Amino acid sequence: MEESEPLAALEGAAASCSSWGAGSTNASLPIMTTESVEIDDALYSRQRYVLGDTAMQKMAQSHVFLSGMGGLGLEIAKNIVLAGIKALTIHDTEKCQPWDLGTNFFLCEDDVVNMKNRAEAVLQHIADLNPYVHVTTSSLPLNENTDLSFLHKYQCVVLTEVKLSLQKKINDFCRSHSPPIKFITADVHGIWSRLFCDFGDEFEVIDTTGEEPKEIFISNITQANPGIVTCLENRPHKLETGQSVTFREIHGMTGLNGSTQQITVLSPFSFHIGDTTDLEPYLHGGIAIQVKTPKIFCFESLERQIKHANCLIADFSKPEEPLQIHTAMLALDQFQENYNRKPNIGCQQDSEELLRLATCISETLEEKPEIDADIVNWLSWTAQGFLPPLAAAVGGVASQEVLKSVTGKFSPLCQWLYIEAADTVKSVGKPEPEEFLPRGDRYDALRACIGDSLCQKLQNLNIFLVGCGAIGCEMLKNFALLGVGTGKEKGMVTVTDPDLIEKSNLNRQFLFRPHHIQKPKSYTAADATLKINPQLKIDAHLNKVCPATETIYNDEFYNKQDIIVTALDNVEARRYVDSRCLANLRPLLDSGTMGTKGHTEVIVPHLTESYNSHRDPPEEEIPFCTLKSFPAAIEHTIQWARDKFESSFSQKPSLFNKFWQTHHSAEEVLQKMQSGDSLEGCFQVIKLLSRRPRNWAQCVALARLKFEKYFNHKALQLLHCFPLDTKLKDGSLFWQSPKRPPSPIKFELNEPLHFNFIQNAAKLYATVYCIPFTKKDLSADTLLNILSDVKIQEFKPSSKVVQTDETARKPDHVPISSEDERNAVFQLETAISSNEATKSDLQVTVLSFEKDDDQNGHIDFITAASNLRARMYSIEPANRFKTKRIAGKIIPAIATSTAAVSGLVALEVLKVAGDYPFEAFKNCFLNLAIPIIVFTETSEVRKTEIRNGISFTIWDRWIIHGKEDFTLLDFINAVKEKYGIEPTMVVQGVKMLYVPIMPGHAKRLKLTMHKLVKPSTEKKYVDLTVSFAPDSDGDEDLPGPPVRYYFNDDTD
Repeated sequence: MEESEPLAALEGAAASCSSWGAGSTNASLPIMTTESVEIDDALYSRQRYVLGDTAMQKMAQSHVFLSGMGGLGLEIAKNIVLAGIKALTIHDTEKCQPWDLGTNFFLCEDDVVNMKNRAEAVLQHIADLNPYVHVTTSSLPLNENTDLSFLHKYQCVVLTEVKLSLQKKINDFCRSHSPPIKFITADVHGIWSRLFCDFGDEFEVIDTTGEEPKEIFISNITQANPGIVTCLENRPHKLETGQSVTFREIHGMTGLNGSTQQITVLSPFSFHIGDTTDLEPYLHGGIAIQVKTPKIFCFESLERQIKHANCLIADFSKPEEPLQIHTAMLALDQFQENYNRKPNIGCQQDSEELLRLATCISETLEEKPEIDADIVNWLSWTAQGFLPPLAAAVGGVASQEVLKSVTGKFSPLCQWLYIEAADTVKSVGKPEPEEFLPRGDRYDALRACIGDSLCQKLQNLNIFLVGCGAIGCEMLKNFALLGVGTGKEKGMVTVTDPDLIEKSNLNRQFLFRPHHIQKPKSYTAADATLKINPQLKIDAHLNKVCPATETIYNDEFYNKQDIIVTALDNVEARRYVDSRCLANLRPLLDSGTMGTKGHTEVIVPHLTESYNSHRDPPEEEIPFCTLKSFPAAIEHTIQWARDKFESSFSQKPSLFNKFWQTHHSAEEVLQKMQSGDSLEGCFQVIKLLSRRPRNWAQCVALARLKFEKYFNHKALQLLHCFPLDTKLKDGSLFWQSPKRPPSPIKFELNEPLHFNFIQNAAKLYATVYCIPFTKKDLSADTLLNILSDVKIQEFKPSSKVVQTDETARKPDHVPISSEDERNAVFQLETAISSNEATKSDLQVTVLSFEKDDDQNGHIDFITAASNLRARMYSIEPANRFKTKRIAGKIIPAIATSTAAVSGLVALEVLKVAGDYPFEAFKNCFLNLAIPIIVFTETSEVRKTEIRNGISFTIWDRWIIHGKEDFTLLDFINAVKEKYGIEPTMVVQGVKMLYVPIMPGHAKRLKLTMHKLVKPSTEKKYVDLTVSFAPDSDGDEDLPGPPVRYYFNDDTD
């Protein structure tokens, strides 16, 4: 990156309070510059993979004005400051009140006692989220008489808690500016929320989706008008009609190379392009690459959109609902204009007035939507309240829109979004007004939305939160605001996470600060959560939740929990927690994000399917032969380089150490080998010992030999086995797409890529073999001096067979010849006689791959190795940034989607706590980049029929109590007697206890269950799977539910 103004220049810039009189607010803001700014990768690395550097640069030069520091405004402020805008002005004229404590997570009781201005109270907390963002505050009145010229300095204006007439005035001002100031307004009224965006008449978006451009390998192109492009078998192009592609590496029809063509999709494997009749016939090869083209989005003013609302539909089962909520909320705006207040809780007269206003307003709208009296009634009833999880959800979406407005990255919301939580009250039946009235505490805003009874249930909840990363931090904040686990006698939040805080976490995990780095996540988050709500009871653990910790998280522990919430980053852990919830009949709320995408899933005993009921398709593995000899894409060369790192610096050193821990001296091993003993791994270990570098020069020489082997001899060997004119049995060329012929690379030290490989490989060898090196040792001059003495052997073809079968897997063991054995004995004898097999020689350092340490050389080695291999195969190289993502399997992440997803999960917590019916629960998938938000019903649990009216679901469990001498036959008879059907097969996990057709299994009927199952002393039961004889011969056995067998009568 070229010399630039570092973002760190703003570090430590004091948050300050100011007015906007005579432009004084912006006088204290850093001066906007068009120069690029340096991006702190250690902080922003996960977000850079979402937004890209161009958007990050634009964002780091943007100024945002945000009015309203209630719960919603604070959510938006949190997310955009974490993201890394340049400067934020927060505005509020209100004083802190008791119920703000239940909506605003940065306020404390002292702020209420001292009647602090809300913006001033949260200012330092917001500024502490990101040292690179300059945060100022203002508390001057913002009303119809305010001179709006102070807004000229901002690229985006965000309004919350502002009346509609003033929103219109500010929107008109923003539109009149050149270029238009981007305008966003958002509100939460009770269980209803709305979001509106206006980015001007024409808003250009550089990248509408943020997805990587697709690359398609071509198998054929017809000579026709239009030409039809067909891609390789089993590799769908995933393009859409109207998109454009460019071509490269086509043989024959070379006129297409470098051209850009708009496509029309014919099938998942083919598409039309332009006229190809005048081009040469297609021979082979070629890649089509998707071309990203900018798109213009046209917005209308708030005034116009009120009459003709363009709404994003989030629930397709109720497509009419957004306009109905739109009408009801406009009626609420009018009610506030007329009466200078919101409707009173439970007031029938106010509800009727709101309905009258809604009916009148509907007639003025172009669509004239039908009025839904329930929506109007519940809006009137709850409008004085505030639902924190709903604010988290809409705040996450609104924050992403702010980032879009200042970067031009991703498709903006056009133009309204309504998210509601009506399911939280629809199951209440006929509510009593007293339930919803304020009590003068921090939960008044929540109580006005869901009633006091549900508030009490939340306070008495025991919740187990698994994971304390980005979603975990957001969930703890939501629990604190909802009062979860704060009951005087009941209620507790248990959180566990084994990880320590890293700098890259600070960009999303908002409970952590720089001074928390390398401290435990769970303990730190628990302390921070208590600052939000000191009444919370929280128990923080450092354990992983897995089979190894089942003594801690046993059945007794799970049965004490009311809800399990996962905040995990991998499928395997989710599946395990799900299995424990299923076994103990506990509700599970799962969620996850990847970049701007997110999902939530509700799992409720006896109502829904479990997480394990559905399986995502397995990740496609790169075939072994592709990795080893025939890479076709940069992902292949990066995986190859990562494998080389693991093999050279982790697996082999680990094998070396383990071998010498088992065999304590080289002399002992030599003696055993000479006696003909077979020692596992000895040949590889002796080879490593004999080639062990003893000084820095030998590390450099070893790196140079590896260069020759990997990037020169490997290519020559492949071309020896398969010359360029090699043909397959059908007469087609062997070397055609996707196979690429390699070109041997001649070593040149003045080539930066060659130098980087040697330098980083030598560094890593030196680290493994405990050889010190200095900065001077790494210099080009030192390396050149060493390399000039390195003898490189000429290439000699070998007789090794090159694997070309894509289904073949990597062999577990390489066969050892008698010559290999003789060589190993000779090498060990030489090492011993040379005094190079001492105790210190039999120990090396094992490297663990660490992607986030820029000093260790791990990513640098992989980048150099991958790009050299890519050059060898004429594959487009990848920079260090992309290589790090792929090699490190980094999941892109951003605070906006995390906040939205956790808010939606917390809404489902309310429903589980309230024991709501199946229809109330909602799963969600969202992608804030496009943007789409889709709510769906959960998957209803399936019932499996056995026979004769006997059925079961995954939540059912049959129970059998045994005793010390209970045999397998006793167990089968007990099932038959209790449940009316006789098992024909009994299985424990993957172990078959009884299958009649298996030899010897009939004898097992007389064995005791203790002898068959072999339980540990503390194990009280075992879960078995049974099946039953089919109705007719030849059919498969009928499945049965799990059977929990208790070893003694007195346990349950």
